Amino acid sequence: MATKRSGGKQARRKKPAMDFSPRADGTAGGMYKPLTIHEMERIHAAALDVLQHVGMKGATPTVTELALAKGCSLDNEGRLLFPRSFMDDIIADAARDFVLHGQEPRHDIDARANQVHFATGGAAVKMLDSDSGEYRPSTIEDLYDLARLCDTLPNIQWFARPVVATELENWRELDLNTIYACACGTTKHLGSSIIVPEHVPEIIEMLDSLLGQEGAFRNRPFLSVHATTIVSPLTFAEDSSNVATAAARAGMPILSLTGPQSGATAPAALAGTLVQVVAESMGALAAINLVKPGHPVIVGGWPFVSDLRTGSFTGGGGEQSLLSAAMAQLMSFYDLPSGVAASMADSKVPDNQAGYEKAITTLLTAMGGPTFVYESAGMLASLLGCSLESMVIDAEMISNIRRCMRGIEVNDDTLSVTVIADAARGPGHFLGHDQTIALMESEYVYPEIADRESPDSWIEKGSQDMWARARNRVRDVLSTYYPRHIEAGRDADVRQRYPIRLDPAHMIPESPRWRPVS
Repeated sequence: MATKRSGGKQARRKKPAMDFSPRADGTAGGMYKPLTIHEMERIHAAALDVLQHVGMKGATPTVTELALAKGCSLDNEGRLLFPRSFMDDIIADAARDFVLHGQEPRHDIDARANQVHFATGGAAVKMLDSDSGEYRPSTIEDLYDLARLCDTLPNIQWFARPVVATELENWRELDLNTIYACACGTTKHLGSSIIVPEHVPEIIEMLDSLLGQEGAFRNRPFLSVHATTIVSPLTFAEDSSNVATAAARAGMPILSLTGPQSGATAPAALAGTLVQVVAESMGALAAINLVKPGHPVIVGGWPFVSDLRTGSFTGGGGEQSLLSAAMAQLMSFYDLPSGVAASMADSKVPDNQAGYEKAITTLLTAMGGPTFVYESAGMLASLLGCSLESMVIDAEMISNIRRCMRGIEVNDDTLSVTVIADAARGPGHFLGHDQTIALMESEYVYPEIADRESPDSWIEKGSQDMWARARNRVRDVLSTYYPRHIEAGRDADVRQRYPIRLDPAHMIPESPRWRPVS
């Protein structure tokens, strides 16, 4: 039964025309289409040709055995060849429209094609220090700080580990502490790589202990494993493939990653890079679905760009914008949940260069319609560095990007013919009009970090640039906001059973690590 809607001015005030709060079903994307339907069909056909005639090197024995039983074959070089009919079945039967859980249900995400959410991500090994403004190695405390800062930023729906705890050299300790710091810092959906498959069951046991109930994680799996199952060009990565297999069998969602770099590990022609990244993404999807048909997989084809003068990775140019948006469009073509990367500024600090690099890549990528935009907040220095201040600035940028994606609502009320007549025959402006008052909080986004003061007012308030204002916001948040969703007894039990290195003295308001802005 449809719910009757009341009309009139009062109804418009109570129900804003547009809702800018992030929702479980995301923000509609797909309005930017760098490829035509014909071009997508050609890329699709070429990718299937690659899978059928070139195939993938290094498939694990488990995947090889399952694939051969389904009609795949091995060539003389041992490459696994995927027939077109097999790939058609894989794509048709892949999981769609699944839920990625948060630790708390309010952070659950509906993962589906063309509905866009924003996530962090990366594996930076350096942190832009808030006090010194200089780079230093990233630590487990940095990861915890990033997680709890993210917990306060509603425009970021998924906290994927942005930095590596470089002080932890033991692989088991690194995996356990990474997941622990993320889970303690935020109740949003989490993402992280896992180094070896043997760590998967122990991580799930630790998360069950934090939740206080055996089997709680499997019931609501709030951690996805980032599995870079492909090394470009067209080679399975053994350890990561085995991690994906273990994760699938344990019920853990998978972000399946491949990152060919145009001109280095993929063709310099952007169309050729797209052919390769689609082939690699579909090969990875096939491997996971052979192990567990219909398992929740985010297809993470991340086509990257090389600066061909040096061969080094670059994340901030127009080519990156085109490739990421095109990959998002291709995954919508397949109707598959997808993740692509943007906001990977080459700039080392949150300056003008970072601003334009992040804005152009994130806006076009999001409007291309991926399910998730990764690396969307905090990343600098071509993914080698991360910044708390940049995370705050980027989250505000995302609010404006989401506003662009919402578009313009056109109806009898918003066309405003009567409103124009009222102002033209009356005061000559619209500032006090009922429509203006009703729409000022729903039609417009207002910045908190960006500055709109007059020059004189800006000078009177200290002439701070955006980096300084973001630094103050970071310190205000991190000196006061310490999540308490993990019960103390459960945390003590986990610390007794596992080698947790995150100092508990840094997880309380009295921490010497952060002090409020004076």
